[in-house]
Amino acid sequence: MELILLFVALFVLLIAGAPVAVALGVSSLLFIMLDGLPNVVVLHNMVNGINSFPLIAVPFFIMAGHLMNSAGITAKIFAFARSAVGWMYGGLGHVNVGASVIFAGMSGAAVADAGGLGNIEIKAMREAGYDTDFSVGITAASSTIGPIIPPSLPLVVYGVIADTSIGQLFAAGLIPGLLMAFSLMVMVAVYAKLRDYPRDERFSMQLFLSTLWSAVLPLFTPIIIVGGILTGIFTPTEAAIAAVAYSLVLGLFVYRTLDRKRILRVSMDTVETTASIMMIVAASSIFAWILTANQVAQMFAESLLIVTDNPTAILLIIMLIVLVVGCFMETLAAITILTPVLLPVAMQIGIDPVHFGIILILNLMIGLLTPPVGLVLYVLAKVSEVPFERCVVATAPFLVPLVTVLLMLMFIPALSMWLPTAIYR
Repeated sequence: MELILLFVALFVLLIAGAPVAVALGVSSLLFIMLDGLPNVVVLHNMVNGINSFPLIAVPFFIMAGHLMNSAGITAKIFAFARSAVGWMYGGLGHVNVGASVIFAGMSGAAVADAGGLGNIEIKAMREAGYDTDFSVGITAASSTIGPIIPPSLPLVVYGVIADTSIGQLFAAGLIPGLLMAFSLMVMVAVYAKLRDYPRDERFSMQLFLSTLWSAVLPLFTPIIIVGGILTGIFTPTEAAIAAVAYSLVLGLFVYRTLDRKRILRVSMDTVETTASIMMIVAASSIFAWILTANQVAQMFAESLLIVTDNPTAILLIIMLIVLVVGCFMETLAAITILTPVLLPVAMQIGIDPVHFGIILILNLMIGLLTPPVGLVLYVLAKVSEVPFERCVVATAPFLVPLVTVLLMLMFIPALSMWLPTAIYR
């Protein structure tokens, strides 16, 4: 009975518009009071939930992304991507995807991509005569590459919750992220043919080398982060600190676009974002503990096995549940709630925790592009000054390539497992 009240209270609070952390915390506290447990259990689990060394990487990756945006480095990345792939038909659409792939190796967050690069990309595409709907749709879809290609904030949180190697998760995300980029570029090519989108400009080796030279130092950021982790030079946490230090060197001494005021503003933005994330993780930890202590995962597994014992069918049901939850809940909260329940079931049918982490995060990224939550859509609605409802319609066609990649990853585990197996196992 208490478990039913737990979920009822959670959904009532979410529907009423309460912040996710408040909804999770209040519903969990209600359960603990009704169950007769001491209130100190709440504090104990909140502290334990965020008392994790890998979580230190979160504020540093956030700060690195903010510093890149504030130092004007995103503009250099966009210019380089434009010179590299802008010569293709539908060129700025390809540039949009390419720039997101590069920026993914720096920020690890979809919202940072949409808010940072999105403004530059949509403005350039509008000026070049691209339809607004297409510009918004491809910008939204390409931003979801950020949390898949390392470094990735959601993968860090999943790794902590699932007690799984973050280095292996980062390695597992590289090929799926590139697959997402390729599928979106195929979609751009289809649109370019149907709507007769032009090339941005003919390829110029001189321009390419010029923009490459301008962006070469920022392009070293993902090499430092990913290369350092995969070669064992850094832990993910140390790589995040190195990314911040490198961003500061670029902004202060190389490009000289950062000053005391900008660094202070970036620091305050980082503190605000980190605080909201940690509150969600802390509150989710209580909720997840309740689910684990009451053997919800075991009951869920038994219920699924009553319906079917086919591993493929069970995986499809799990992914459908994740997709529905992703439409209504913030990504990090969904990870901390769903992982303790779904991961044991996935492992029971033979799915590796690293593989499961990648398909879980990609599924939740698709949720960022769907109403009613759709954080990326809200960001782009503000950036592009396009109504939210129109952003939803514009983004819908681009869900097709993303869902296709998700299905490929589900049924071809080697796409995500080959690299971590080759490096770590």
